Amino acid sequence: MQTSSKNGPSTSSGRTGSVTGTVAAPARLDKALAEASGLSRERVKALIAQGRVMVDDAQASSPSDKVAAGVQFSIEVPPADEPEAQPQEIALDVVYEDEHLIVINKPAGMVVHPAAGNRDGTLVNALLHHCRGQLSGIGGVARPGIVHRIDKDTSGLLVVAKSDVAHEGLARQFADHSIERRYLAVCAGHPSPPQGTISGRIGRSDANRKKMALLDKNSSRGKHAVTHYKVLKRLDSCALIECRLETGRTHQVRVHCASIGHPLIGDPLYGRTPAKLRPVLKDLGFARQALHAASLGFIHPANGEKLAFECELPADMRALIDETAL
Repeated sequence: MQTSSKNGPSTSSGRTGSVTGTVAAPARLDKALAEASGLSRERVKALIAQGRVMVDDAQASSPSDKVAAGVQFSIEVPPADEPEAQPQEIALDVVYEDEHLIVINKPAGMVVHPAAGNRDGTLVNALLHHCRGQLSGIGGVARPGIVHRIDKDTSGLLVVAKSDVAHEGLARQFADHSIERRYLAVCAGHPSPPQGTISGRIGRSDANRKKMALLDKNSSRGKHAVTHYKVLKRLDSCALIECRLETGRTHQVRVHCASIGHPLIGDPLYGRTPAKLRPVLKDLGFARQALHAASLGFIHPANGEKLAFECELPADMRALIDETAL
């Protein structure tokens, strides 16, 4: 297959063959070729490293090289490697979908990506079946573009890239913290003040490698994290709270709430459920952290449209709130 930049960049994520064209304006090599070819910058970088990019009949050596307008290029795009995960026909609650991305309301109990102990039955397995080859191929592997994750036992909204354009654009928005994310949670006790901001570096716990921890502010480890919380409703021995994230760190809401003495109800890692509520959870069969990704907002990476999605609390959290109402 051959394509040319004259007709504008292609948005297909499954391109293979020879991509040829002309650089339109002076720029870094990876940026210029991404704009001219329709491939993502990350894909271009990977192909340069593999020796598959020619610029004026010479093999490109560095993505940071400067190129002039009018330079001719040729990119060899090999077929994407097959993913390790296999497609599985698993029902998905699709909130939104187009050629570039898909927004899923993930149920509690579903792992996002295959890993030790969860080799199948994951969101990735379901997406490989649902998308049927229309997946982001950044890095040369045919896979759903997982640009963020939510924990296995957290429910709610997740956006996944189907095209390389979407993958790169969404990854950039997550990196610069411009994605809008709002979580609903039920925490132990009644936070005081009822509204505030929790911040600090989150990193791997020294005491338990399965846990994250709020590190000393002078620590060089971990990553800065900020959560804005607000009590929405006082309940019996607990509270329904809203958490808005400035950053998206592993277990961020769970760690931050535990750090102020109000761990999430049902959280097996970061706190004990108040004794008064244990019989309630047992009767309800509630066996997860009470956390739900309720809203998600971002700029569509292909057309610039502002998108915003919301999903209601799942039945188990509604039942928990009803049973603990004052």
